[in-house]
Amino acid sequence: MNRVVLMAIAIFALAGIFAACTTEVVKEVPVEVVVEKEVVKTVEVPGQTITTEVVKEVPVEVVVEKEVVKTVEVPGQTIIEEVVIEREADPGKLVIYSGRKESLIGSIIEEFEDLTGIDVDAKYGKTFPIATMILEEGDNSPADIYYAQDPGGLGFLSAEGRLVTLPGDITESVAGWAKPSDATWVGISGRARVLVHTATLSDLPSSCEELTDPKWKGKLGWAPSNSSFQTMVTGMRSMWGEEKTLQWLTDMMANEVGVYPKNTPQVAAAAAEEISIGLVNHYYLHRFISESGDTFNARNLFLSDGGPCSLVMVSGAGIVNTGKNRENAEKFLRFMTSKVAQQYFTGQIYEYPVLAGDHGVKTHMLLPALEELNKPALSMEDLSDLTGTQVIFRDLGMLD
Repeated sequence: MNRVVLMAIAIFALAGIFAACTTEVVKEVPVEVVVEKEVVKTVEVPGQTITTEVVKEVPVEVVVEKEVVKTVEVPGQTIIEEVVIEREADPGKLVIYSGRKESLIGSIIEEFEDLTGIDVDAKYGKTFPIATMILEEGDNSPADIYYAQDPGGLGFLSAEGRLVTLPGDITESVAGWAKPSDATWVGISGRARVLVHTATLSDLPSSCEELTDPKWKGKLGWAPSNSSFQTMVTGMRSMWGEEKTLQWLTDMMANEVGVYPKNTPQVAAAAAEEISIGLVNHYYLHRFISESGDTFNARNLFLSDGGPCSLVMVSGAGIVNTGKNRENAEKFLRFMTSKVAQQYFTGQIYEYPVLAGDHGVKTHMLLPALEELNKPALSMEDLSDLTGTQVIFRDLGMLD
């Protein structure tokens, strides 16, 4: 089979980050290639113009073998990372069922498609309904990848035997806190639970238990149908037990907590002072600030008590056992856990990297470092019983 090597240079601007070091290793072994360069995009960066090149290679006999190792000091705001992906003459296709929104991951999926030539068909929906759809489709499901917003959907599908055990080179690159012990899926990006609040609010709670205080009556918001909130409550059940969790939910409802369909309108409501505090994921606020500037009237509170409202969860993905494109699915997970994709999630989506060890991916300057967060010691398995949480929500009348 004829194969070519596609080399892409991904450039991420991280304003205010100084002295980034990049180590580049280039190995060339006997292959049949000749290189011609085609300029495909020019990116304007303050003070300079950066041109992104795609390297095309076509068959011709050239034999080279060398290794170059260099360290580059980047004094300003640009980190350069290189990805080398083998591209086959007929790269085939890949079908992704995603519980994450296209607005968050569509761009990085397109980058994977451009790099590999693989024809990607992505179906978007909500995490749990997408998992249920895979079950209902059975052996006829076209899905190769199940991409979930949170661990609950992945744990559910894994428990049903619908996710395969992943190769070690994929799972080993991901930190222990961001993957399950059975290796049926991996985390792709980290999201912290926070209390988003009106910027001028000074009397802030120190734990989620304090939100049941009558002084917050009519001033709170949550999104029971959102899978990230359901995952947080699943973690709460693991930490507190069923009785205490049920009491907290009951007391919150007695405090006339406002019900929202998702996280985004809670952030907007806090900024408009319709509520004082909303329970959301951290990155939604930064998307508002990037559009409206620092004067946007809301801020995040990262609780430091180590309780369930300071949970750091992951979005993640696994390979569906009935998928027809297993090799391409593995390529996708390798790409999504590469430094290039991880820097996209940190630099563009304001999420946390999930790579193990000294990976060199920079957390966005607006966020506290992951190591500074006092997240609860919960495993991915502790967050997987989304179904049990939904039963509680229905019993309380929190879900339709």
